[in-house]
Amino acid sequence: MTGNFRLQIAMEEHGFTQPELAKAVNAALRAAGERDSVGDRTVRTWLTGKSSWPHRAKREALEAVFRCSIKHLGFYPPGAPAPPQEDPDVIRRRFLTGVGGAAAAVASPFTPEAAARPSRVGSSDVIRLRDHVANLVALDAERGGHTALERAALDGASEALGLQERSATQRIRRRLFAIASDYTATAAWSLIDAGKLDGAGRHLDRALTLAGMAQDPDMIMQVWNLRALLARQRKDYPEAVAASQAAQALPIVRRSPLHASLAHARTAVGLAHMGDRREALRSLGRAEDALSKDDKKAAPRPSWISFYGPAELYALTAVVRDVIGEPAQAEAASYRALTALPASYRRNRAQTTARLALAQLHQGEVEQACETGGEVFTIMAGDALPGRMRRVLGDFQRDLISRAPSARIAHEWTDRYRNEWSTP
Repeated sequence: MTGNFRLQIAMEEHGFTQPELAKAVNAALRAAGERDSVGDRTVRTWLTGKSSWPHRAKREALEAVFRCSIKHLGFYPPGAPAPPQEDPDVIRRRFLTGVGGAAAAVASPFTPEAAARPSRVGSSDVIRLRDHVANLVALDAERGGHTALERAALDGASEALGLQERSATQRIRRRLFAIASDYTATAAWSLIDAGKLDGAGRHLDRALTLAGMAQDPDMIMQVWNLRALLARQRKDYPEAVAASQAAQALPIVRRSPLHASLAHARTAVGLAHMGDRREALRSLGRAEDALSKDDKKAAPRPSWISFYGPAELYALTAVVRDVIGEPAQAEAASYRALTALPASYRRNRAQTTARLALAQLHQGEVEQACETGGEVFTIMAGDALPGRMRRVLGDFQRDLISRAPSARIAHEWTDRYRNEWSTP
């Protein structure tokens, strides 16, 4: 890092671009009754180190904006040595914990005005909240949706929205709205996976509003994806298809093969349930083609879509194939999904195993299907089964009794696992 690296880091932490910092400094100058002003070019001279000691009014304006002393921002007077090079992470922690802010309280006549304003929100707040979303997504992959996950997600959304009351750049505000949308959508998903569908729609309505305020197409895509899932769980398949097609129309789908693949795969599942075999397989083919074009070395993806890839597409293919009456192909797709699934995706592994048991049962392989169905409880041992998984096992149990009403193994399976799969 060259030039005034301390100022660079301070700008990153507060979410300032060069024009935004110039605007904030000019506001501080006007508040102090100064006629001077700065522009992008002045900020560049500060960042490159060409200007190491701004005029007094500008120094005090910078202290008011960042709420720390001018020296902590990497500036030094003529004849003085430049600040020593330090690890950027050390400097970031210093800004995050507020070290050095006391000097500005003495040095700057603007400090009382600055202190009266809400403290500024920066990139460090955004990163912290985003990391927490990622932790919730990881917890979901391990355990599945549950009430505690919903509460934690809603708390995160509330915190992100609460930060809007503090001073922030417009870019940071949009990022906070996007994070609040992500949290709220995560809360909706936790209800969908837990089988508690009544409140999920309200969360999704709120998440979509927040995504619009954030002007974030990725978050909008997340909401439509969950809308399709919610409609499918309610067995409202026309709405599931409509939600998936709404996702297909988003600009991000045209730019990202990964997002396009997911939208087409969701459409395929809805069409299969509606009995439209031809269009379901066509959508499935589009999902496969799009995923083959995905650049796995592209920029990091949002945590919400981290679940999607070859394993999930195989799992959705298994659903489509089984619904349209091709259980052998469904079984093959389920095995491919299980092979490709990351070890940390315990809930997805159990869900796919339940679908595999159904595919085997639909081929008349009753003993094998019962053995496979029993593996679900082994995989999820120690945690209650999410409601969505219990529904699949309920379908399995009903199909098992209808296809093999007199088979001893069918009754043994039901007697052994009834309490485990039916208990919330």
